Amino acid sequence: MRRILITGANSYVGNAFKQWVEAKHGDKIQVDTVGMKNREWKEKSFVGYEAILHAAGIAHVSTDKSMEELYYEVNTDLTAEVAEKAKRDEVRQFIFLSSMIVYGDASNAQMITKDTEPKPTNFYGNSKLQAEKRISQLADANFLVANVRPPMIYGKGSKGNYIKLSGLARKVPFFPEYKNRRSMIHVDNLSEFLALLILHEDHGTFHPQNADYVCTSELVKTIGSVHGNQVRTTGLFNGVIGKLVDKNMMMNKLFGDFAYAKELSAYPHDYHVRNFYDSIVATEVK
Repeated sequence: MRRILITGANSYVGNAFKQWVEAKHGDKIQVDTVGMKNREWKEKSFVGYEAILHAAGIAHVSTDKSMEELYYEVNTDLTAEVAEKAKRDEVRQFIFLSSMIVYGDASNAQMITKDTEPKPTNFYGNSKLQAEKRISQLADANFLVANVRPPMIYGKGSKGNYIKLSGLARKVPFFPEYKNRRSMIHVDNLSEFLALLILHEDHGTFHPQNADYVCTSELVKTIGSVHGNQVRTTGLFNGVIGKLVDKNMMMNKLFGDFAYAKELSAYPHDYHVRNFYDSIVATEVK
């Protein structure tokens, strides 16, 4: 039985991972959690845990310059402090939940490969990248560090752009049929990946994603169909979208390309427990 501690007791991924492991790997992995507020984590001994999953952090919710210092305090400095404590307490493996945003955003219409260098375009992305660098400096034969860079995470109870699209898909009668490619990952696929990472004591930098890329128009159609709204697609606006997608932030978020090359996400063990359609049903159906 491997003992795992999640630092970030109320994080979305932390909670989902705990529930997944208890249901699917309860005979192999025992999961505990500790909060980060009021320095609760500092009072807890990490001794006896095989791995730490550090899921705490400030999400990408603001570009307000006044928030920059807080992002670095929480996403960078706090992560490094937790990793240092884990190493002192002889934890074998430290897993950091980073983000695809270390590569920037879709404004560059990116297909990210093994040769693509991280290039954050905001302090959220840079705070994650700096955390990766800090904890990687601690790695050695007895302290294995895994930096996990998931793309957009979605699932029951998730927040962010997926929820906005979901609300749109339930109402609109039609939507542009513009072809794009997005890497996304359902939270169950991510949870299974993290469980396998722990069971096999893997270390390095990882880029998990769903088995298939997501096209925004197909995503909207699928969500709509789950709710009984048969969204029709049209190519009528494709010319306008093509001109604006690299210039307008809203168009970029909706229709820009931002994906990992499939070979970058190669992993010896299959973690794709949900295909695209099943993942949408699991997310949308009460």
